[in-house]
Amino acid sequence: MDLRPHIDRFARRLSEVEAALSDPKVFDNNQRAQELSREYSRLKELVASGNDYLKSVADLAENRALLASEPADSEFAAMAREDVARLEIDVKRLTQAVMFGILPPNPTDSRNTIMEIRAGAGGSESALFAADLYRMYTRYAEGRRWKVEALNSSPSDLGGFKEVILSITGNDVYKRLKYESGVHRVQRVPATEAQGRIHTSTCTVAVLPEAEEVDIEIKTEDLDIDVCRASGKGGQGVNTTDSAVRIHHRPSGLIVYCADERSQHKNKASAMTVLRSRLLEHKIAEENAKYAAERKEQVGTGERNERIRTYNFPQNRVTDHRIEVTLYNLPAFLEGDIDQLIEPLMANDLEEKMAALEL
Repeated sequence: MDLRPHIDRFARRLSEVEAALSDPKVFDNNQRAQELSREYSRLKELVASGNDYLKSVADLAENRALLASEPADSEFAAMAREDVARLEIDVKRLTQAVMFGILPPNPTDSRNTIMEIRAGAGGSESALFAADLYRMYTRYAEGRRWKVEALNSSPSDLGGFKEVILSITGNDVYKRLKYESGVHRVQRVPATEAQGRIHTSTCTVAVLPEAEEVDIEIKTEDLDIDVCRASGKGGQGVNTTDSAVRIHHRPSGLIVYCADERSQHKNKASAMTVLRSRLLEHKIAEENAKYAAERKEQVGTGERNERIRTYNFPQNRVTDHRIEVTLYNLPAFLEGDIDQLIEPLMANDLEEKMAALEL
């Protein structure tokens, strides 16, 4: 596939967007300015990847020609073989980056994200695993320079979480984390197990694109808003004032509770953010249902009822069941090195989408 025409098209569109953003009038419409800024960031990265791709392709051809013209045992041939091996990896990676740009952009990919981690089957061990997942995603976010803020949490007795809801902000947060939605299974010997038997527990992870007010209209008359005193561990301001907020959205039946902040105002804002994102997820699910027969969707289509990944401690392995990839470095993975699976999941998603376009 000749990618040069697409790279040229990205460059032309980048110039157009850059010119539009240089006009002060565009900032009179805040939403339009934000859309153009996101497109500019995406195109700037695409053009850079495209230029790197063209250079790597040219360098690869040059080194292959050199390798063919030199004696196999010469020093130049050895150097060329090393360069060919490196450049082939670079070309493959950059091809994928450019091809992602060819596909129509998903408007939610650039959104910030609400992540909800909940203990499932397995009692206290499941809650401890929820805390492990919370730590894993926090470490991953730190490595990518994203900002993580806890919106609400429900600690368990042994130091785990029955539930924890996070807000994650940064570049391409939803684009990368959306593949984490689903049931995560852990197999290990719990700290409370005296006989050394391996237990199997589960947690559910929900990844929701943060909704904007223009996406979802929420009418004030459809809300029941209650304030109450937060329960559980907390500072003086948390447990001694009516700072916790509970919002019931009557049309959908959704209930959101936030209590991690000392300020009632901040908890209400956090609860509205979570509610809006959950309603957007329902809206996306309805749209995706039309195409469910053509390809599986990662978010909001019932896939959370299926196991997507297993973390096996005795065998030091983590297996993603959607792409049948197994890694044998579980400690590093739990420390946030999860791109080892996110990258293959993104590549698999790209292949499916490109195949659908060809069909």
